[in-house]
Amino acid sequence: MTEAEIAELTEVLAAIEHKRWSDWQRYVHSECTRTKNGDLLIPARLVDGWQRQMDTAYSDLTEAEKESDRKQV
Repeated sequence: MTEAEIAELTEVLAAIEHKRWSDWQRYVHSECTRTKNGDLLIPARLVDGWQRQMDTAYSDLTEAEKESDRKQV
């Protein structure tokens, strides 16, 4: 692969990653409560679930969680 092809692929993948991240942030914001000063308060149920997922290897995730990750790819 040439440097130009690598640079082009990098841009394509970066655009995909940005879309994925943007979708995720929209979801997170939709689940949070905005405080008077503009902070977002994340519900404990989400924090607990995400913490568990962060602490879990992919191979140990539930099949539903793995499928969710597969869809992101």
